[in-house]
Amino acid sequence: MSLQEEKAITFEQLPQAVAMLISEVKEIKSLITTPAKVSDDVADRWFNLEELCAYLPDRPAKQTVYGWIGQHYIPYHKKGKKLQFLKSEIDEWLMTDKRKSLAELQAEAARFVGNKKGGLR
Repeated sequence: MSLQEEKAITFEQLPQAVAMLISEVKEIKSLITTPAKVSDDVADRWFNLEELCAYLPDRPAKQTVYGWIGQHYIPYHKKGKKLQFLKSEIDEWLMTDKRKSLAELQAEAARFVGNKKGGLR
């Protein structure tokens, strides 16, 4: 029995209709409270150099990425002669590459000077 199929519920059908509503509410509640799982394949996808260049927001040239690799600026893995990049590591690298604001730099400098023996002279 579906509520959409039935327009009028009789008194005899009421317990069955309430039980159906309760089960549907539980199903909706479980869908809402259970976080959507991102599949591990998507989160930990491997990129080659071309895919990485297409994935990065500024679409760098291959030579730029090679420079970053040489400076150990970007996380990478090397299997033989093949360069590989893990999507989750690249995402983390992109998120942590934030520049500090002037206020953050000044607060950091003040903490550093305050921790020095004798303070500012």
